[in-house]
Amino acid sequence: MIPITEYAGRDVAVYGLGRTGLSAAKALAAGGARVHAWDDGEAARAKAEAEDVNVSDINKRDWQKFAALVLSPGIPYKFPQPHRLVRMAEMMNVPVVGDMELFARAVQALPEKGRPKVVGSTGTNGKSTTTALIGHILREAGRDVRIGGNIGTGVLDMAPLNANAIYVLELSSYQLDLVESLHCDVSVFLNISPDHLDRHGGMDGYVAVIGIDDPHSQAVAMSRLRPGEGRVVQISSEFGLARGVSAVDGHLYDSTGGQAIRVGDLAEAQALPGRHNFQNAAAAYAACQALGVAPGRSMAGIQSFPGLAHRMELVGEVEGVRFVNDSKATNAQAAEQALKTWPKVHWIAGGVAKAEGIEPLAPWFDRITQAYLIGESEADYTKTLKGKTKTVSCGTLEAETQAAFDAAKASGEANPIVLLSPACASFDQFKDFEARGDAFKGIVQRLAAQVEPQKEAV
Repeated sequence: MIPITEYAGRDVAVYGLGRTGLSAAKALAAGGARVHAWDDGEAARAKAEAEDVNVSDINKRDWQKFAALVLSPGIPYKFPQPHRLVRMAEMMNVPVVGDMELFARAVQALPEKGRPKVVGSTGTNGKSTTTALIGHILREAGRDVRIGGNIGTGVLDMAPLNANAIYVLELSSYQLDLVESLHCDVSVFLNISPDHLDRHGGMDGYVAVIGIDDPHSQAVAMSRLRPGEGRVVQISSEFGLARGVSAVDGHLYDSTGGQAIRVGDLAEAQALPGRHNFQNAAAAYAACQALGVAPGRSMAGIQSFPGLAHRMELVGEVEGVRFVNDSKATNAQAAEQALKTWPKVHWIAGGVAKAEGIEPLAPWFDRITQAYLIGESEADYTKTLKGKTKTVSCGTLEAETQAAFDAAKASGEANPIVLLSPACASFDQFKDFEARGDAFKGIVQRLAAQVEPQKEAV
C-alpha cells in the first residue's frame, strides 16, 4: 500500500467502494486522514466494513468539513453530467480527486532524486497489453517493476514508493478525467482523442510514445513536435517511419537514430498475433528504449511475453481446433482486433450489447465461418448477421463452445479457430469478463479431458 499523508488529520469523503475506492480509503486512513467512505450499494458497504473501512453516509455529513472528495473511476465526473455528489462538492468548494491524482501528488511530494520512474499507457484499445508488455520487458531486463493502475493491482495498493522502482500504469479515460499532477517519465498514447494528452501537465524533459495509425493520434503527434515539449517517438504498424519505431511485414524496425535497424521478428512473439499487437510491441519497445533497455533485451522480452489473460489468449488446442479467449473484448472496437487477426473463425459472441452493437464489424463479417450467440444481444445480433454469415442461437456459453468445436472439427479448415470475442459486456450471465473468460477456459479443459479417454481407447 502507498500511504497518502496529504490529508493527515483532515476529513475526506470517498465515494464508490469498488476495488479503487477501497484502496483509496485504506491508503488515506494509513496516511492519517479521517475517512468517510460511502457507496449506494449495500453489498459494497458491507464488504468495506468487513475490511475495516469506516463507512459513513456522506449524504448526511457536513460537507464544509471535507478537505476532498475522492471519486472512484466510472462515476460521472463531467460527462454525460456530473454525479449529484460531484455537484455537491463543487457547491461547497470541495476538491474532487481520483486515486491516480493521489498517487501523482505523493510522487511529486518526494525529493526529486527520490522519485521513482513512472510509465503511463492509455488508448482506446491495446493499453492493457502494452502496459503488461512494458512491465514484462523491464522485469526481464532486471528492473524493479510495479504494474498496476487500471490493470491488476490498483495504484494505491502497490508497494510503497521506492526511488529505484519503475511504476508501469494503465490509465483509463475515467482516471485521466481526475488527473492534474501526473508527470510520466514515459507516456504511451496508442489511439486516443487529442485532448487526453493535455491532462498530463507539462511535457518538458519527458518522452511521449505516440501511435500514428489513426488520424486523431497523428494530430496528437504533430501537435507535440515543438521545441521544449519533450521528446516524441512515433510508432506505427502501418507505415515504415523515417524516425520512430515501425512494425512492417511482421518485423520490428528502430529508426529513432535516423537509420532503420531491424530489431527482430514479431512472428516469434506467439502471444502477440495481429497488426494491432504489432503496434503494442512497437510502443512497448519505444517506451523501454527511453528507459535505457538495450534493443536486444527488449526484443527478447517481446518474444517471451506470455500474453494477457482474456485478451486473445490461446487457451488450448483440442483435436486440431485452437481456442482463443478474448473475453476482454466487451465492445465492437475491441472485437475487431481479433476478427482482423485470422482469415476464418468460429465466433462466439453475445451478452449485454453496447450502444453501437456489432454494425461496426461489418467489414469483417466475411471472416466468420459461423457465429454462435448467447445473452441479451442474441436476437439483435442474429438480425444484424442475417444474410452475412450463418448463426446459431445457443443459450449458454457451454453450448456455444461445444457447437463451435463440433463445427470447427467438421469444417475442413487447415487450422480452425474457435474465438470467444463477445463484443458485449458480460453481466447478464457472468460477474465480469474475467469470470466469463475463466468459464470458457474451464469448458475447453473439459473438452480436452473428454478427448483423452477416447485416444487411449483407440
